[in-house]
Amino acid sequence: MRQITGPVTLLVFLVAGSALGQTLPTSQPNLIQIIIEDVKVGHEADHAKTEAGWPAAFEKAKSPYFSLGMVSLTGPSVAWFVVPFDSNQAMGDSMKRSTDDPMLAAELARLSRADADHISNMRSILVAARKDLSRGAFPDSGRQRFWEVTIFRVRPGHEDDFVAAAKAYGSAATRSAPNTAYRVYEVVAGLPSPTYMVFSSVVNYGDFDKTTAEGEATMKGANAEEQKALQKFGAEAVINSETQRFRLDPDMSYVSKEVRAQDPAFWMPKKPVVKKTTASQD
Repeated sequence: MRQITGPVTLLVFLVAGSALGQTLPTSQPNLIQIIIEDVKVGHEADHAKTEAGWPAAFEKAKSPYFSLGMVSLTGPSVAWFVVPFDSNQAMGDSMKRSTDDPMLAAELARLSRADADHISNMRSILVAARKDLSRGAFPDSGRQRFWEVTIFRVRPGHEDDFVAAAKAYGSAATRSAPNTAYRVYEVVAGLPSPTYMVFSSVVNYGDFDKTTAEGEATMKGANAEEQKALQKFGAEAVINSETQRFRLDPDMSYVSKEVRAQDPAFWMPKKPVVKKTTASQD
């Protein structure tokens, strides 16, 4: 896990707290910093143990910027660390805190070196909210357990086609699946542009059955004009798209005590007691 801190890496994962906030956000963050780490095959458990050190370091330093960490359930073995911010100024403050605190900086450097044993690559991405294209109620971030992220890579010059298709889909969803909810982000830096990301989340994995049904109902319920916009985007504008699912890892996440108290069994599970045994002697 990392976070942009000049010579020192930083970050934790997912929908993190707003600037100087004391809890996870209750509305769509304006910016999200995403760190994607490619985890070596067979190193998942060791990587998770190392990553647990990052939230501990930020909590000890009383950092006000919370975050969530997720591990992939589909696709390559990766870990995503996302830290949402209200502004670039807030992001700059987070970086300054990580570099100006000598004890925190030293600990993050140590964790970064340890992390290198378990990952083969790392990428940092900055995305900006497209609230005009997002839809539905913002979820209770501290209670979400699984995420689905769809990435659309669009042909340069066809940004308007994506916007038209997104608005057409949202309009159709309003009629056919009114409970549909998702957040749209546009890549600002770290990936070729134009690229867009669509985030949705559920409390229980089985809830994806409901979101799948909502998507099918939305497409079937699209009127002629909406279908035209969606078909035009698919035929002319999109280079490719991919959807991946993730599981929230509480040990990799940095959240407030208030959030942990909402579901202590998840955030603070009792560790099994391992009894030491002594070898018997003849």
